[in-house]
Amino acid sequence: MRNAESQQVPSFGIPNSAFRIFMNLAIIVLAAGKGTRMESDLAKVLHPLCGKPLVAWVLEAVSALQPQRIVAVVGHQAEEVERQVSQQFSAVEFARQEPMLGTGHAVQQAQAALGDFAGDIIVIYGDTPLISEGALRQLVQKREGALASMMVAVVEEPDAYGRVLCEADGRVRQIVEVKDATPEILALHTVNAGTYCFEAGALWHYLAQISDDNRAGEYYLTDVIGLMTQDGQRVEAVFVDEREMTGINTRAQLQRLEQQLEEEARAAH
Repeated sequence: MRNAESQQVPSFGIPNSAFRIFMNLAIIVLAAGKGTRMESDLAKVLHPLCGKPLVAWVLEAVSALQPQRIVAVVGHQAEEVERQVSQQFSAVEFARQEPMLGTGHAVQQAQAALGDFAGDIIVIYGDTPLISEGALRQLVQKREGALASMMVAVVEEPDAYGRVLCEADGRVRQIVEVKDATPEILALHTVNAGTYCFEAGALWHYLAQISDDNRAGEYYLTDVIGLMTQDGQRVEAVFVDEREMTGINTRAQLQRLEQQLEEEARAAH
């Protein structure tokens, strides 16, 4: 059991200057997954949506922020993912996750590249094609003055999404995974949208403390948020539209989203 009072929580020297926000920004794109439910040998992030890979949608959105560094963490079909990404995004760096032991473990693989980076680090999944530049900018701006910020959404059908408990002032109090949730918490519709912004030093500090002591034997990035809030550190919630967190897990979801985007494009003309 961690005792926040008995531990010396470091000061990460968070500056107050808003100008710093986009002058020191790095991105970690999680693109290692196989996507078993896609029933395909193709890496999940390479499945095309309206003619371009899912990961390309994400990389276009984060590139609009003009970050200093972008690191894609790859695993399944790593060489092919690297080849296709490099063709369009020549500045993207790569880190390999082998074996794949969870989201926290994936982010740890980027530490060799970004361990000395000073600034903000956005962590985003490579299969969230509808994430917008505007939402990402808000995420970085909200991080100012806190150790981290995270996107949350209010959804009609929360299902298997982790629930997010927030204070009245917007501070994140806790993320509760479905398997650990009481019926009262399961009744909540505020869920983890899966995109985060961390002060770099704080990310690596807390990432070193997470454990794989769970039923899956994996390292979860959400545990970083949990350790921060246990230490009394501020984590800000950024509420986004459910559209922003649209992820792709099956071919049927991919097909439905393509049809939706095609209909929106026709209506716009």
